[in-house]
Amino acid sequence: MRRTFDVEKTCPGTAARAGFITTAHGVVPTPAFMPVGSQATVKALTPDDLKDLGAAMVLCNAYHLYLRPGDDVVGDLGGLHRFMGWDGPILTDSGGYQVFSLASLRRVDDSGVVFRSHIDGSEHSLTPEGAVRLQQRLGADIIMVLDECPSYTRERKPVVRAMERTLRWAEKCLAAHRRRDQQLFGIVQGGVFADLRRQSAASLTSLDFPGYAIGGLCLGETKKETLAMVEETVAALPVDRPRYLMGVGSPEDLVENVDRGVDLFDSALPTRTARNGALFTGGGRVNISRAEFKSLDRAIDAGCDCYTCRGFSAAYLHHLFRSRELLAYRLATIHNLRFIMRLMERIRTAIVEGGYAEFRREFLAGYRTTDEDVRLAQKQRWLERSARVRDEGHCPEDPGVVA
Repeated sequence: MRRTFDVEKTCPGTAARAGFITTAHGVVPTPAFMPVGSQATVKALTPDDLKDLGAAMVLCNAYHLYLRPGDDVVGDLGGLHRFMGWDGPILTDSGGYQVFSLASLRRVDDSGVVFRSHIDGSEHSLTPEGAVRLQQRLGADIIMVLDECPSYTRERKPVVRAMERTLRWAEKCLAAHRRRDQQLFGIVQGGVFADLRRQSAASLTSLDFPGYAIGGLCLGETKKETLAMVEETVAALPVDRPRYLMGVGSPEDLVENVDRGVDLFDSALPTRTARNGALFTGGGRVNISRAEFKSLDRAIDAGCDCYTCRGFSAAYLHHLFRSRELLAYRLATIHNLRFIMRLMERIRTAIVEGGYAEFRREFLAGYRTTDEDVRLAQKQRWLERSARVRDEGHCPEDPGVVA
């Protein structure tokens, strides 16, 4: 298999590492965070904005693009890069998570999934081979196998069933993949069961994928459980392939999981929370709509170099959100994504310089995280609301501020 990942530096006392993923549209320095552009756009931003913020690769959602405008449309117009005006690397998911979150709107067996569109109720079928063909037409640099992502549960039987089906589907995806300019990643499942995580990783690595994702986490389990499952999975994955933790984007989680050897992340959290007025600062996340910011004549984060912090006061952002002005969402999104990109730059520098353990300690000591009980309650409300609105035939755009 062609070499597409190189480790530049490891850091003593941690599993953190700095490397490079080589793709058909450029090289991605790792550890890296991918902004989420579900519908071929990161909400409120242009491709030039993303470059200015330091994004090396973006994630697009195959499920949404399949339904609208259609992967055939995107393919006929020259592929995803040309369609959205982004010339850097792109990763697409398989659509599996979105399909499995449809609850009563889908049915699944070993051949694939039959589901109803959340847009118009029309019926569609997604097989492992179909998920690969869909992503090949979109033309992303890295594509994902179709996996079964079970809801968070402590019942072992449904997790075993999903893990075994994910492996069978991974074999079918690999056999269907034809584009040599794309990398197809496998996805490790296993819920919060350490032995299942190890079993899933061992089975997938025997298929020799160019990279591996860690799926099925951040779905309601505690952060302690998440970190434990990441450790188990990373230990069972090859050192010469990138490790991608799906759906993680809070600053403290990025720092903790880099420490455990993860190379790649994605999450809608930074952009979604931005549109809800929750902004990242060096001391933790703040709600810009609170009265304390009404007359604050300084940047929301004095240490930030983004366009928003260079040019606008916290008081102005407070005014925009209270007035529901559209500019609020753009300025907040710029700030939150630049905060994350700058954090990833600092993380990488600390690894290369051999000081990641100290960096981690200092960052976590100064960053105020969301209370665990509050975070889990918010997550559960979001999952319930997402399931409800999807079952009613809608797609939630802003499911609240969830850590």
